[in-house]
Amino acid sequence: MNKQELTAMVAEILGQMGREPTVKASDYHPTAPQPRQTDSGYSDGDFVPDVTALNLRKLYLVEHPEKPDQFRLLKEKTPARLGCGKAGARYKTLTMLRFRADHAAAQDTVFSQVPEDFAVKNGMVEVKTRCRDKDEYLTRPDLGRCFDEENAQKIRSAVRNTPRVQLVVGDGLSSAAICANAMDCVAAIRDGLKLRGIETGSPLFVRYCRVGAGDAIGDITGCELVCMLVGERPGLVTDKSMSAYITYRPRTGVLESARTVVSNIHAQGTPAVEAGAHIAGLLETILKKKVSGVALHLEEGA
Repeated sequence: MNKQELTAMVAEILGQMGREPTVKASDYHPTAPQPRQTDSGYSDGDFVPDVTALNLRKLYLVEHPEKPDQFRLLKEKTPARLGCGKAGARYKTLTMLRFRADHAAAQDTVFSQVPEDFAVKNGMVEVKTRCRDKDEYLTRPDLGRCFDEENAQKIRSAVRNTPRVQLVVGDGLSSAAICANAMDCVAAIRDGLKLRGIETGSPLFVRYCRVGAGDAIGDITGCELVCMLVGERPGLVTDKSMSAYITYRPRTGVLESARTVVSNIHAQGTPAVEAGAHIAGLLETILKKKVSGVALHLEEGA
C-alpha cells in the first residue's frame, strides 16, 4: 500500500466518523476518485424480489458468451448451476443469493413439521414412532424405525384385516415433500390397484418416520407388502423430493437390498400422479413375482 492509498483510507475512515479530514491544516482533496452510492431503486419497506422464483434452467448469467443459444438448450435439460457467471474470481451476487436461499430452504424443511391435522384431513390414522420430538428423530434414527405398544395398538385397530398391500405415508426428512406430493401419489396408487383388483389397507401416516418403520408395520399387520412414501433429505435443487420404498414380506431386520425404490417424486422430477400410476404397476409385478429389491431385478433380467 503506497502513501496515496493510505491517505485515502484514513480519509474514508474519518469521513465515516462524521469529520472532514484536513492535511496540514489545508482542505483535503482525495487523489483517487471516490465511489458514489448508486440508487438501488428500492425504498424503506419495499420487498426485495424473491430469488427462489427464478427458474434455474433459464438463469444464464455469463457475459458475452460465444454460443448462448446452444448453451441455453443444454441448461433446459438440468437444474444444475451452469452458466452462473462470475465477478472477478467470485460468484455473482444473484448466484450466491440463490445458493444461500436454496440452502436455507433445505434446512427449514428438515426442521419443520407436517401440520398436526394432516392425517385427519386426508382420512388417515396417525401414529408416531418412539421419537419424542424432531430433535430426537434427527439424532436417533433407530427410534424412528419402531413403535411403542400404544402406537402398535393404534396400527392394529386401524388395519383390522390383513391386507395384501399396506400404504404408509411418513414425514421423513422433508415435510414439504409430503405436503406437496403424498396425497396425489396415494390417490393414483389406490386407483391403479383398484383397477387391478388388489386390496389395500387404510393408509397410515407415521410421524418421525424412517424407512425401517415400514418393517415394523409389517410385523404388526402381517401384510404381504408395504409401500411407504417418505420425504427425502432435501438438496439444493428441491426441498420437496419424495420417494416410495416397496418391501415384499416386510419384517424387522430385512435387508436394504430387499427394497424397491422409486425416487425423485416432485414437480421437477417425476410428478406425483405419474409416479403413483407407475408404482401401482410395480406393486402388481412384485406381488406376482413375490420378491422385491435386487432379487426382483435379477429375476426380470434372467
